[in-house]
Amino acid sequence: MRNKERIPLELYVHIPFCVRKCEYCDFLSGPAGKETQKSYVQALLKEIQGSEDALDREIVSVFIGGGTPSLLDASDISEIMKMLKEKFVFSDHAEVTIEANPGTLTLQKLETYRESGINRLSLGLQSVNNDELRMLGRIHDFEEFLESYTLARKAGFDNINVDLMFAIPGQSRKGWEHNLRTVAELQPEHISAYSLIIEEGTPFAEKELDLPDEDTEYEMYEDTSRILQEYGYAQYEISNYARDGYICAHNSGYWKRTEYLGLGLGAASLMPWKGGRAGLRFHNTENMQEYLQWSGCPEKIRKNEILLSVKEQEEEFMFLGLRMTAGVSETEFYKNFKVPIEEVYGEVLEKYRSMGLMEKNKDFWRFTRQGIHVSNQILADFLQD
Repeated sequence: MRNKERIPLELYVHIPFCVRKCEYCDFLSGPAGKETQKSYVQALLKEIQGSEDALDREIVSVFIGGGTPSLLDASDISEIMKMLKEKFVFSDHAEVTIEANPGTLTLQKLETYRESGINRLSLGLQSVNNDELRMLGRIHDFEEFLESYTLARKAGFDNINVDLMFAIPGQSRKGWEHNLRTVAELQPEHISAYSLIIEEGTPFAEKELDLPDEDTEYEMYEDTSRILQEYGYAQYEISNYARDGYICAHNSGYWKRTEYLGLGLGAASLMPWKGGRAGLRFHNTENMQEYLQWSGCPEKIRKNEILLSVKEQEEEFMFLGLRMTAGVSETEFYKNFKVPIEEVYGEVLEKYRSMGLMEKNKDFWRFTRQGIHVSNQILADFLQD
């Protein structure tokens, strides 16, 4: 079967280990010793090997996330990549990303990543201010980030993302601008800039925090787009900015509902149902012992299988697609659901266009700048009765 005939498929590989949990983190991750890490990698390899054949699919992107994947030995990452390539057919231009934290990288590790086929690096910086980093519970300082960034360039990485966080305790607009400009001057290909969300069950949720007020957070968000535009970055999603040619394919696939298979502890998937549209959602067990025991039989570790109705798929199309600054395509909506978007959502779209919160640009419906700031309230109206 020729590549052009294959259906795009994304892979997410979860590595649930980190040096220690950050104060704000509610991800499925935590510290573990080398023995547990090695056992997990072997279980992950069994899951990959035991996954359904996907000869009619081609891998267009892989994202190795966590946790802190760079905490593993480089040889472990190589083994994972080798097994993925043996099991799946990769596109010639597949984007393969690994998340890494400064302080866990060496030149040898980065060179091994490149040799294994990883071509994109995502560095979790969060702030250039060492006081802010300590407050967030990060294990690195800015100087370690600079060292890791320099090593990554030396190893040949020409597609690097840097994660930044704003609206954190005690942060001012001026401080956030300093963070942005300091990173932008390094010219990474991509910057992800997220506002801090206080999640239940995290240490931050138990503390009284001096957070910026809503008006300041609004201004920080608008500052982000304006400042990064000065450095050649275009905003293509609510929290993501890229230089020309470096939009993250993997994240874009999520927002466009490209099929994806999650591998590893707790990893989520969106797969087709009986040859149809991407309508089956499930996730792997979050119980480590269960995963280690049964990973070689994927059907035994999959939980909460949900077959989405057409209505639910239409809602997801709008919820996810409207995260992209380009918006949602009328043509793609019809292609997916065989009904015009106006027939399903015409009243809602016109309501928010008349309020100046949405606009139509040729084939696409999208939020205006004002609409982005109240997007959660608007999206609630796209739930069908």
